[in-house]
Amino acid sequence: MKTTLVRFNALCLCLAFSLLLAGCGNKEAEQRAAFIGFLQTRVLDKPGLRVPAPNADEKASFGDYAQHYAVIADFNEGMNKSVSQPMTQVMAKGALRSVADLASRRDDLKAAKDGLGGLRTALDQELAKADAARAKLKQPDDLKQVYDKAYEKTVTAPAATFKEVFPALDAVFDGALAVGDYIEQNKSKIQVSGSTMAVTDPAVQAQLNKMLQDLNGHSKAINAAQTKMQAMVRGS
Repeated sequence: MKTTLVRFNALCLCLAFSLLLAGCGNKEAEQRAAFIGFLQTRVLDKPGLRVPAPNADEKASFGDYAQHYAVIADFNEGMNKSVSQPMTQVMAKGALRSVADLASRRDDLKAAKDGLGGLRTALDQELAKADAARAKLKQPDDLKQVYDKAYEKTVTAPAATFKEVFPALDAVFDGALAVGDYIEQNKSKIQVSGSTMAVTDPAVQAQLNKMLQDLNGHSKAINAAQTKMQAMVRGS
C-alpha cells in the first residue's frame, strides 16, 4: 500500500508538471501573437517611418518579446539624439546666404565638416549596436518573418538613407571651402561688397564660375537625398 501511494504521488507530480509546461507554452504563443499583431498593424501597415511607443498593457502582453521591440525603439531614439538633432545644428552652421559667405565664413564651414564626421561615426555606432542586439534574438519563424520586415523599415532603411546624405554634404563643404580658399588667394582681383562680389580678372572669373557650378551640382545631390529621406518618413 505504501509503494502504491508513492507511485500515485509521483504520477500526480508529473501530471502537474506537464500542465505547467502546457500553460507556459500557451502564454508564449499569446505573447508572440500580440507582438506580431503590433508589428504588423502599428508599424508595417502604417505609411512612412513609424516607431510607436507601446503602452504599459501592450508591453505586458508582449512578455519577453518587449525586449525585441526595444532594439528597434532604442536605435531610433539613439539616431534621433546623436544624428538627426545634431545634423540640424551642423546644417545651420554650414548654411550660406551669399557667395561672399564662402570667403568670410570658412571657419564655420570647417566646423560643420568636422561635425559631419562625428555624425557619421555616431550613426555607424548606433546601427552596429542595433544589429548586434538583433543577432542575439531568438525568434520562432512566424515572428521572425514579421520582425525582419519591421527592422528593415525602421532601422536598416533609415540608416541607409541617412548615409546617402553624408557624401553629398561632404562634397558641398569641400567645394565651399575650396571656393573660399580660391577667393582668399585672389582677393586682390575680387572685391566683396556686402553680399555681392565683383571680379576684375576674366581668368579668375571663369575659374570661380566653374567652381560655383560644381558646388551647385553637389547641392542638387543633397536636395535629392533630402527628398528621398522625406519621402521615406512620410511614406509617399
